[in-house]
Amino acid sequence: MTKPFKTLDDMGDITGKVVLVREDLNVPMQDGSVSDDTRLRAAMPTVLELADRGAKVLVLAHFGRPKGQKNPEYSLSKITRPFSAALGREVQFIPDCQGEAALDGIKVMRNGDIAILENTRFHGGEEKNDPALADAMAAIGDLYVNDAFSAAHRAHVSTEGLAHKLPAFAGRSMEKELDALQAALGEPMKPVAAVVGGAKVSTKLDVLNNLVTKVDHLIIGGGMANTFLHARGVDVGKSLCEKDLAETAEAIFDAADAAGCTIHLPYDVVVAKEFAANPASLRTCNVHEVAADEMILDVGPAAVEALADALKNCRTLVWNGPLGAFELSPFDTATVALAKTAAALTKEGQLTSVAGGGDTVAALNHAGVAADFSFVSTAGGAFLEWMEGKELPGVKALMG
Repeated sequence: MTKPFKTLDDMGDITGKVVLVREDLNVPMQDGSVSDDTRLRAAMPTVLELADRGAKVLVLAHFGRPKGQKNPEYSLSKITRPFSAALGREVQFIPDCQGEAALDGIKVMRNGDIAILENTRFHGGEEKNDPALADAMAAIGDLYVNDAFSAAHRAHVSTEGLAHKLPAFAGRSMEKELDALQAALGEPMKPVAAVVGGAKVSTKLDVLNNLVTKVDHLIIGGGMANTFLHARGVDVGKSLCEKDLAETAEAIFDAADAAGCTIHLPYDVVVAKEFAANPASLRTCNVHEVAADEMILDVGPAAVEALADALKNCRTLVWNGPLGAFELSPFDTATVALAKTAAALTKEGQLTSVAGGGDTVAALNHAGVAADFSFVSTAGGAFLEWMEGKELPGVKALMG
C-alpha cells in the first residue's frame, strides 16, 4: 500500500550523505543520569539503519526549556553517553546544530558515524520556526528525517521548517506511529470503540467532540464520567465532577445520537468516603445509590463486564486515560480488567488496539499488557491533538 509520506525505503543510496534526523531525546534525568531511556530506544531503528546504510547521521533534538539561550544545564552533551549505550555504537557530540561549529564537526565524521548536535532550542528561532535558522540548519545536511512524532504537534524549525528545505522522510518510529493512527481512526476496521478517561471533561472536550463523529462506541471513565452522570440527573455525592459543564455534556450526548455513536457510562460504581488505598468505607453500588458523603472512584464489576462484551463485537479500539483512580488500589481494578480483555482480543487477532497518553501508558504497564496492544504511543500532547482531529504541523510537512 502506498503511503502518503516518504519513508527511509524511498531514500535510495545514501552513502556519504549527511542526514539530519529529528529525534525526541528529551528524556527524564535524575541525579545526572537518564531515569527512563524509552525515547532513546525508540530512536534506535532509524539511527542504526541510516548509519548501516553509510550515511553520516546527525541527530537533532531539544532538551528541556532553555528559552533560546545557551545553557549548560540543557546541553545534549549529557545525552551522548546514554545514547551511545542504548545504540551500542560510539556517538560523537557536535556543539551546535548550524554554522561553522557544526560544519567543523561533520568534516571529521566518516560514513556510518553518528553524532548528536547541540540542543536546537539554544537558538531563539527554533520555536518561532524562523526561516533564516531553517536555512542555516539545512545548509549542513543533504536529507531530513523526522522520527519524533511526540514533537510533531509543534511547528518548530527542527520539526516542520526543515521539511520544506530538504528532501523529507519519516523515520521508522514516525512511520509506525502514523500507520497505527491511520489504522485506528483514519481508515479503521469497524465497529470502532474508544475509551476516554481522566479527571476532567474540560481537558478532553475536543477529543470527545471529535470521537463521537468517528467511533461506534464511546466508553467514558474516570472523573469525566461523573460529569456526564450528573448531566443525566444522577447524584454523584462528593465525587470529582464539573457540574458547570452539564450543558456541554448534554451537547455531546446529542452529537453522539446524531452520529449513531453509543456512549457507555458506568451503571455500577466503586465508592468510598475518603480517597485512600483500601479504605474501610469501600463499597460497590448502583450509580443511583451513591450517598452524599461518598465519591465514585472506579467503574463497578457489572459495568466492566458489559464493556468487555461491547469490545468483543468491535474490531478497533482507541484508548486514552484510565477508568478509575488507578494509582491507588483497588481503584485500578476496572482499568486493569478492561485492558486485559482488550489485550486478549488483540492477541487473538480480533481487535486492533491503539493507546496513548502518559497516564494510559502507565496504566497499561501497570496491568502488564502494554506489549500486547497493537500499538502504544508514548507521545502525550501530539497523541491528544491527533485524537482531537487536529492537523499536526510536523506530520503535514512530511505529506509533501
